[in-house]
Amino acid sequence: MACVKTAISVEESLFKEAEEVAREMNVSRSKLFANAVEEYLRQRRHRELQRRIQEAYAEPMDAEEKAFAEASAAMLAELTKDDEW
Repeated sequence: MACVKTAISVEESLFKEAEEVAREMNVSRSKLFANAVEEYLRQRRHRELQRRIQEAYAEPMDAEEKAFAEASAAMLAELTKDDEW
């Protein structure tokens, strides 16, 4: 994958901590920052997906969905009526 050089400004304390962590991990500062951005973006996508799922389930079921859920529950009850729990 092609890399792009960029310059960023960070607080000195963050820079020093990043330097220390990069040294401990035996990676360059660039790699550390790239890994951090990748992780941030992954978590952001995950949060957006969760938000969209919650939004979808927050909507009440329409008549067709409700009928399907009730039929499914009835079928499950019928299939498991003789099961010992």
